[in-house]
Amino acid sequence: MNSTHISAFDASDYLDSEEAIAAYLNEALASGDSDILLSALADIVKARGMSKVASEAGVQRESLYKSLAEGAKPRFETIQKVAAALGVKLVAVPVHH
Repeated sequence: MNSTHISAFDASDYLDSEEAIAAYLNEALASGDSDILLSALADIVKARGMSKVASEAGVQRESLYKSLAEGAKPRFETIQKVAAALGVKLVAVPVHH
């Protein structure tokens, strides 16, 4: 019997352009779920390199891991620093009901 190996999906493998990163982050923000946002940021940081992003954000690598872990409650300042290091900014848009 032949066995088929299926690799786990890793979003960071596909975040290879500014446009892909912005679209992925916008979808996470639109969800309104902070855990989804943290997961998306973690994927993006992984794609860019944890050490590089931590350095550019001015935070310790270990601290960045903890800040983006599931269930973490990072400070907004940390999210802003990470976003800036990733070359994106968070913006507000009107919500239409």
